[in-house]
Amino acid sequence: MYRIITVEREYGCGGGEIARTLSARLGWKLWDHALTEEIARAAHVDPSIVERCEERVDSTFQRLVHVFLRGSHERSISLPGHEPFNTDRFVSVGKNVMEKVAKEGNCVIVGRGSAYYLQSNSSAFHVFIYASFEQKVRRLQRMGKSEDEAYLLADTVDQDRAAYIKQYFDLEWPTRSLYHVMINSALGEDTVVDVILNSVSLSEKTEISR
Repeated sequence: MYRIITVEREYGCGGGEIARTLSARLGWKLWDHALTEEIARAAHVDPSIVERCEERVDSTFQRLVHVFLRGSHERSISLPGHEPFNTDRFVSVGKNVMEKVAKEGNCVIVGRGSAYYLQSNSSAFHVFIYASFEQKVRRLQRMGKSEDEAYLLADTVDQDRAAYIKQYFDLEWPTRSLYHVMINSALGEDTVVDVILNSVSLSEKTEISR
């Protein structure tokens, strides 16, 4: 029986909205921004700091800054809850939070590498949502982005996600064999949700019959 659905998505394809509708249909907890807040709470930092680390690798400059801070006189004494927060710490704290969330179950988790953290969890059903580049650009423009900004975001955000998964899991993004379903959001939000729910149901029936 699946008690967790992870929703990984290409940037700009509408995966967050699909996850929200999916959680509402199921009556399950949605872990999207709430997951950011939970990681921030566990790490004793502001959510905005966590957002800067989500699904991206620290730049060389950021890493040098963190090294400098760790070596400075003011930071020579480590205070509980005041460790520099970078992507390494995001991954460490995020792993613990993700396992706690998964243990509670009955939830839809959006991104943050959730499918990779929970790849061996038999209660998790993994979904990947994508769209054509042109569809993503148009959607970002409808959200208020300029044409140039939409093209830039659609081209670069997923590169950050791929680099993040490669560095911390040594896998390609997306790892197709990891997902139970990969679906194009161009089918429409309600149709995509129907396909996911039907796929979960069929998969559970297949497992029972084995």
